[in-house]
Order: sequence, then structure tokens, then C-alpha cells
Amino acid sequence: MKVLEKLIKNKTLYGIIIVVIMWYVLHWSIESNVIPSPYSTVKRFIYIFPDILSRHLMASLGRIMIAIGISIIIGVPFGLWIGMNKKADSIVSPVIYILYPLPKIAFLPIFMILLGIGNTAKITLIVTIIIFQMLIGVRDGVKEIPKELFYSVISMGVSKAGMYKHLIMPAVLPRLFSALRLSLGISISTLFFAENFATTYGIGYYIMNAWIMVDYLDMFSGILALSLLGLLLLRFLDLLEKKFCPWVFLK
Repeated sequence: MKVLEKLIKNKTLYGIIIVVIMWYVLHWSIESNVIPSPYSTVKRFIYIFPDILSRHLMASLGRIMIAIGISIIIGVPFGLWIGMNKKADSIVSPVIYILYPLPKIAFLPIFMILLGIGNTAKITLIVTIIIFQMLIGVRDGVKEIPKELFYSVISMGVSKAGMYKHLIMPAVLPRLFSALRLSLGISISTLFFAENFATTYGIGYYIMNAWIMVDYLDMFSGILALSLLGLLLLRFLDLLEKKFCPWVFLK
């Protein structure tokens, strides 16, 4: 029981073990090359990672990081503005609510026509999807701050810059990290789709190309690489949140 309790506390290892068990169950029950065994997949992954998979992963990671960076640069200040300004919120929010639910992934052909078939169109597509996560998360974080706290800060003579530093940003950061986690998953899903068009490097392209070539072992190696990329990025966000929002983990 103690071993099990320690295993459950190590959430990453626990999750990996559960997924591997489910994977083996599918492999044995289907009895087909369509789902190769975890052992064969890991072995193939290790073999092709240095020369092949690493290039595709780095290409995908670069697109994701640029898109998230642009979304933060635009979405955070804009979210703070409409969160602090009721008039701006009343004007902008209705437009956001109309644009946010639109299936923007369908606009990829238009972006490719206007911006070319390279990385710009793919990055733009990701930005147009995830920027709303940032914007709404930051806006809601500002709105959740009790008015009494604003009055207290103002009564102490704190400057506007100090108000953002000591009150607004600490309140908004947990919301921003939550938005980043959601955006990360959406970015990877969107990029997987976008990399199937006019691309020679990218993990989405690699997976689909392996599927077309009926190379299921390489396909699952790509899926494994994509999963590990997502896991590492999420863990990196956890570390950043612990550093910049330590009060969240005191509960």
C-alpha cells in the first residue's frame, strides 16, 4: 500500500504507468500492427529521435512558442485594458463573444493565400485561436479582484505602476497560467492539422506521412514524441507558476 501511495503522489510516473497499461491492453486485444506495442514504439522512438524526430519536434516547438509569445504580447495588455475599463469591456467583449466560438481552423486556406504557405500562415492560425484564451483569462482575473482591495491600495498612495505590480498582476497570473495550459493543448492540436499542408518539417506532418506510408511504428513514435513534448511544456509551466505564483500552492 505504501508503494502505491508513493506512486500516486508521483503523478507523472503514475500517469505514464496507467497509459502504458491501457496501451498494452489495446495492443493485445486488437492483435494488429495498427497498434504496435509500447516496447517496440519506445525502441523505434529512441532509434529515430536523434536524426529524424528531433528535427520535426524542433520545427513544431518553434511554431508553438512564437504563436504563444505573440498571443501573450497582444492578449495580456488587451485583457488588462478591458478588465480595468468598463466602457472598453462593453464595446469589445460582445465582439469577442462572436469571434471566439467561430471554427477559425477553417480559415487556414485563407491565411495561406494571404500570407503564403510557410510558417507565417500556420503561426497566425494558432494565434487567432489561442489569443482569446489569454484575453478572456486576464480580463476575468482583473474582474475578480474585490473593489475593496483597489480602495485600500489607492488610500495608501500606491502609484498606478505599483498597483499593477502588487495587486493586479498577482491576481491575474494564476488565470494567465491556466489560460496558457489550455492554449498549449489547443496549439498542439491546431498545429497537427496545419502541418499537413505545405510542410516538410513538423511532427504533425511526420505522423500523417507515416500513416500514409502505412508505417504504424513510426506513426506511434511520432505520437509518443508529441505527447512527450506536451508533457514537458506543461511541466515547464508548472515550474514557472510555482516560481511566480507560490501563494497558489499554499492551499
